Amino acid sequence: MSQQSDHTGRDPVGFVLYVVYVLLLGASLLVLGRIVYIQTVWVPNEKIRTALVGKSSQARDLLPSRGNIYDCKGRLLAMSSPMYQFGIDCTVMKDAYALLGPEEQKQKEAEWDAKARALADALPAFFPEKTAAQYLEEFRSARRNGKKYLPLGKKKVDYYTRCSLLKLPLLSEAPTRGGRCEAREENRLYPYGKLARRTIGFVRSNRLQDVSNNHVGLEGKYNHELHGQEGVEWLRKTDAGHVHDYDKPFEMAVDGQHLHTTLDIDYQDLADGALRDLIADEQDLDGGCLVLMEVKTGAIRAMVNLSRTGSEAFDEVANIAIGRRQEPGSVFKTVTLMSVLSDGYVRRLDETIPTNHGWVSGTKIKQDTHIPDYERNHKTNRISIYDGFKMSSNYVFATLAVSHYRKQPRKYTDNLYAYKLGEKFDFDLEGLAAPEIPTPDSRYWTDTDLGNIGFGYTTMLTPLHLLTFYNAIADKGRMMKPYLVDCIEKNGVVVSRRGPQVLSASICSRAVADTLTRALKAVTEDGTAQYAFKGLDYCSVAGKTGTSFGTFNIDGKVVYADAAGRRKYQGTFAGFFPADDPQYSIICMIYSKPTTRSYQGGGIPARAVRRVIDGLYRTDPYFREKIGRKK
Repeated sequence: MSQQSDHTGRDPVGFVLYVVYVLLLGASLLVLGRIVYIQTVWVPNEKIRTALVGKSSQARDLLPSRGNIYDCKGRLLAMSSPMYQFGIDCTVMKDAYALLGPEEQKQKEAEWDAKARALADALPAFFPEKTAAQYLEEFRSARRNGKKYLPLGKKKVDYYTRCSLLKLPLLSEAPTRGGRCEAREENRLYPYGKLARRTIGFVRSNRLQDVSNNHVGLEGKYNHELHGQEGVEWLRKTDAGHVHDYDKPFEMAVDGQHLHTTLDIDYQDLADGALRDLIADEQDLDGGCLVLMEVKTGAIRAMVNLSRTGSEAFDEVANIAIGRRQEPGSVFKTVTLMSVLSDGYVRRLDETIPTNHGWVSGTKIKQDTHIPDYERNHKTNRISIYDGFKMSSNYVFATLAVSHYRKQPRKYTDNLYAYKLGEKFDFDLEGLAAPEIPTPDSRYWTDTDLGNIGFGYTTMLTPLHLLTFYNAIADKGRMMKPYLVDCIEKNGVVVSRRGPQVLSASICSRAVADTLTRALKAVTEDGTAQYAFKGLDYCSVAGKTGTSFGTFNIDGKVVYADAAGRRKYQGTFAGFFPADDPQYSIICMIYSKPTTRSYQGGGIPARAVRRVIDGLYRTDPYFREKIGRKK
């Protein structure tokens, strides 16, 4: 019987087959197009990746190796080293032995026990906190109770100790047979111990995501560069343990960059020893700092910060040089002298002013009791700027500030800001305290402020700000920015170079700088610092001493001495050397507890600077060449 067609003459079965063919062809083209798109264009996002890996795989972070920190001569100040934590799974193979016959199972357990005994006998040599008998009892108890992880010792071990441990019974076998559990992590090492410890700094964790991490010193400020970039791998659980899952996304960790600093660890050792030796037996001292800086560049070669951590010891626990600000005292008189010289109010150091018995006219500033002695000894009622600077007279410099700037105090304070003493500049360490210099526009400005600022009170400065100012005098008025990082390097290639930067091309003229240098030399040769530098014939030193007092808050009133007459002293010496060809600027400050004993800038601070200079004379090429030419 023949197949009938519809009234149009079209075969209905053929038409249906044709439609099915077209639909299948279209679906095939869509699938092919989708495959091409997935293979060439499509990139899965993180959500899709997580869904793709499934529950059979788990991610593990890959931590990069942290970059090293070097001193200016390429010596390691901080480095990373692998450390290992060992444990053991005492239940390994126990379930497999349970499938054996009674006799064979008993034999296998006896073999495991013998290995555990041998391991227990060897462990006290590596982890002496427990005896062999205690280790063996822990192993047996863990196996009986099904304990999957038992740590071996409390401390992590280095690579060479790890190699020795891997030779011991059970630990030498594969983890799936012996039960060895091993975790590796990077440990930060500081080859020079506590030298420059607060400057080099530390981070508690090499994970950028760790919000509880502490960031201190260079380690903290440059944590991102030193850390590198974390990676990730996916592990699949198998009978042989966790193995790399090659079907899942893998990102390799990128190791951190290396930091090259301006520190010279030899000079750091010298400066640390000079200050530490002088304050070690001073029970009334609370701490001190010393910073050595290269004049032409602003490179810091040594930064010492010592704070009392107990009844006896001093340690690097706070960066005093940048974080502690206080009234500077007489070292600020150099600032006032620069101001009156630059403004033309004083042209020569031998110019004189009336002594006025030590009272600053028109103010309530306390009498300078040294002036009546000067009047008697010299049989005169006038004193030169030169002598006033040598003897560090408060009267002379309060008078210079008041007499020349009384009608225009803003001009004086503007000068201080022009000298960068009122600015907080960017520094290579976090925590540089902002200085504080009042102006006539300040809410609490009083009639005595101008005179008090003139001799170093009513202002708040850090040691680093003062050192930067004195360094500018040594460099004939050019102010260099202090810095600690010379460059950042990766695989032998410099990624970022820092180097010298100018804060101000000229805070004073060369003539003013030379005049100030002459005055500063007088302090060390015949002034308040002469005893510390006596006999230093191979190197002339220009510097200024200063003493200021911390405040007490008693019954809501701020005073400089408590009811028992005790004071909190700050003694300072700041300057540069050699005075005729400056190579280094230096500042040393000490801080006392409340005490009746006096601590002056011409004492321990100046003596510490003298020790540093003597040490540099024996090691620094500049001094060796100069002395050689003299001979």
